[in-house]
Amino acid sequence: MTSPAPDRLSEAEIADLHALHAEELRRFLWGVVGEASLVQDIVQITFRKLVEVGHETQAESRKAWLFQVAYREALAQRRRSATQKKVLESLHGDPHRNHDGSPTDPLVAQETVDSVRQAIEELSPELKQVLRMRIYDDMTFAEIAAELDIPLGTALGRMRNAMNKLRGKLAWTERQR
Repeated sequence: MTSPAPDRLSEAEIADLHALHAEELRRFLWGVVGEASLVQDIVQITFRKLVEVGHETQAESRKAWLFQVAYREALAQRRRSATQKKVLESLHGDPHRNHDGSPTDPLVAQETVDSVRQAIEELSPELKQVLRMRIYDDMTFAEIAAELDIPLGTALGRMRNAMNKLRGKLAWTERQR
């Protein structure tokens, strides 16, 4: 086993912090997000951040730091989930209704659905694969990472990149109308 960089926490310190606080973090996050797989994803992300920058924290405040990081990540996940839900609704929603429930021209609605599908098709294969696994297969990011044999952060980053690119492409399409 290699020794940690002098400015990093040791594996033993991280393992101790995980043993002390992971279960309490899970219970806390359950109250925030209410989805077991998402709770596990957030705990993993929180401890990954501990590995990356935990050495910059004071030993006596690490528990509070972990909870703060977890809470902020939970809020970020909820925002991303809301964005993903909007994309799903635009793909699978009633093409005869606007988001506010009012009727719309079916041709305009179909054009919007076609625009979203086209934007998805223009994504790189890696981004498209993660997007489809998350949205269509309803897989968690942990499941996606395991199936693709990639780190969790990579799966999350690919989804974030896909959503950003879709937002940009769809905004550009709207401006062209």
